[in-house]
Amino acid sequence: MKIGIIGAGAVGATAAYAIALDGLVREIVLIDRDAALAAAHAEDISHAMPFGSATVIRAGGYDALAGAGLVILAAGAAQKPGESRLDLLARNAEVFRAILGEALAAAPEALLIVASNPVDVMTGIACRLTGLPPGRVIGSGTILDTARFRDLLARHLGVSARSVHGYVLGEHGDSEVLAWSSARVGSLTLEAAAAQLGRPLQDSHRAAIDEAVRRAAYRIIEGKGATWFGIGAGLARLVAAVVQDDRTVQSVSVMTPEIAGVQEVPLSLPRVVGAQGVLADLVPALSPPETRALAASARILKDQLEAVPLDPL
Repeated sequence: MKIGIIGAGAVGATAAYAIALDGLVREIVLIDRDAALAAAHAEDISHAMPFGSATVIRAGGYDALAGAGLVILAAGAAQKPGESRLDLLARNAEVFRAILGEALAAAPEALLIVASNPVDVMTGIACRLTGLPPGRVIGSGTILDTARFRDLLARHLGVSARSVHGYVLGEHGDSEVLAWSSARVGSLTLEAAAAQLGRPLQDSHRAAIDEAVRRAAYRIIEGKGATWFGIGAGLARLVAAVVQDDRTVQSVSVMTPEIAGVQEVPLSLPRVVGAQGVLADLVPALSPPETRALAASARILKDQLEAVPLDPL
């Protein structure tokens, strides 16, 4: 498969590198308004391929997307000093209008993966602008927050993160919901696993993990300006699910008909992802406080999406 990545900044370039190293696709096209940046990243990543795979990476314009089966959207305007979140969303909606018009003209059958922040609302904007079925417009959502949650639980319990099954739901942001009540280690509940491993999960441990997951991006941004490795790997995993029709369960964001009493809202839930995009939702059993928190997160995202005026392409 040929794929395109629009936006060759840190996230787009790192995703291209991770996807190429894994040999997931035949060709990657990098597109950026800074053509020299896209060309430099394409050349640099190409030089790593003799050590990794036969994937071809090149820079180009939107016409180079012809025949692409998947397009990752990693472009968007940065927030200006004093600019409100809604003003930024309105500007990014116009950026997406231009990007999506060009991309879909060249690759009308492409599945879209949205990585631009705020990713949930931008996913809703992309879905509404294009009129595509919700399952074909997938936001990276809480895939990274879920990885952080599993990593921290695994460290506390002394097991592999691949054996921890837990999800972060709702917004990729401050209102996200750590679904503690449905998390499992192997086939055991967290409490049972922690007891058998001799590593109990006390309230103080839960609070520390919650804070570490919820504030991770802030700490990383303070230290190096942005996050890109985690989300780059997460995007590569989503590409693998589509290209290989893996039908793995990933916490991704799509326009959701109804959740926790809120209708038509873009947010993350565990979903089955395959060649046709999102195939099904798998909503976990939640405690009453988790359900209330998810409803609050959904309302925040719904309000933000409805505040951005949109007309279809």
